[in-house]
Amino acid sequence: MTYENLDSKLVNALLDDGRASLRSLAEELDVSVTTVSNHLSDLEEEGAIEGYTPKVNYDTLGYDVTAILHLKVEGSALEDVTERLREERQMISVYEVTGDYDVVAIGKYPDTDGMNDQIKSLLSDPNILASNTSVVLNAPVENRQFELDVPEE
Repeated sequence: MTYENLDSKLVNALLDDGRASLRSLAEELDVSVTTVSNHLSDLEEEGAIEGYTPKVNYDTLGYDVTAILHLKVEGSALEDVTERLREERQMISVYEVTGDYDVVAIGKYPDTDGMNDQIKSLLSDPNILASNTSVVLNAPVENRQFELDVPEE
């Protein structure tokens, strides 16, 4: 039994099947159920694993309009603006970035009217100095998670 790279292997196994039982993970990784449970608890406590959620395909559920918003924000209001965006239900990602804009936010909408309404609401905020919105035409890759590198033993 070797525990080398066990955490990475455990994360990769969960990426493959987030609903896997402790027993099946233990069998796959060739360790005890207790070992898997302990390592999993440690990964959760460290924040390496933040939760277990389904992979949702929003397009098939009617949210097939994706907008990417670039926002220039009044410097002292950056935290307020990002918090407001974070609280918006349909914002799936919010980033503070370098470059010409301060924030990049990605939202999912059922139609362009809903997207337009939310963007107009956001732009009424005097702390947003400029914006540029792009509508995604096609997403060849979206919300991808990747396996961790595991050195060969």
